[in-house]
Amino acid sequence: MKHNPVSDFIYQLFSLFLALIFVHAIYVTIIRPKAEIILQERQAIQDAGETAVIKRSVYIVVKDYEQEACFILALWAMAIIGLKGKFALHERKLLKQSLLEVAEGTSILPEDTRKYSRPLQALPEEEREYLLPRALLTALQRFGSTQNIQNVSTAVKDVCDTESDRLDSELSMIRYLIWAIPSIGFIGTVRGIGEALGQAHRAVEGDIVGVTVSLGIAFNSTFIALIISIIIMFLMHQLQLLQDRLVLDAQSYCDVNLIRHLQVR
Repeated sequence: MKHNPVSDFIYQLFSLFLALIFVHAIYVTIIRPKAEIILQERQAIQDAGETAVIKRSVYIVVKDYEQEACFILALWAMAIIGLKGKFALHERKLLKQSLLEVAEGTSILPEDTRKYSRPLQALPEEEREYLLPRALLTALQRFGSTQNIQNVSTAVKDVCDTESDRLDSELSMIRYLIWAIPSIGFIGTVRGIGEALGQAHRAVEGDIVGVTVSLGIAFNSTFIALIISIIIMFLMHQLQLLQDRLVLDAQSYCDVNLIRHLQVR
């Protein structure tokens, strides 16, 4: 299916805006206030000179700006993947429909191509832009003009290969986000280690809370970023698998339901 670049851009911009608002609202109202309470409790325990087993809190792990940015980009990537997956599933529905009514044993001659093209041309404009109708129409038009079955097979393959390349190129933004998320995590690592080194003198004096908090930023940001990138990578590969199967099944549909029925006198 041919997508409108402008509408795709607007969708991506709008989904990024929604992800930003949603994640930031959760951080402001829930995550950072709870993390601050936990940190204050730990500080009070240290000031009292008490020793206690400090449990790992998810609010502390995800409280920093790097983790927030990673979650925003993750939701943005999921929105893009969801849209492209929706288009692919819609196109797959046509594979289950009888777009060409060709009875078993029927031969399609070059002069019959107009008759078989009419049902495809009568489809709604949106569905005509799907891969399968485009491949079938291209095959029928090529057979009517060249009367060569090998040329028809080549035309179908060219349409499917072009569609495969287009779908792959449209995954470039998702690939960029998969690269950007762990990169943001590494930025948090550098920032946290830098802050920890800046508070080394306080650790020597016995105040290790600042150093541990800074080291927590360093390790937690990378930890969260890598987990998120693994999840997004899995979703992207599932989308790519769905799109590859769509292209292969469309080519197979043309072979089984059209090309094998073609005959030249």
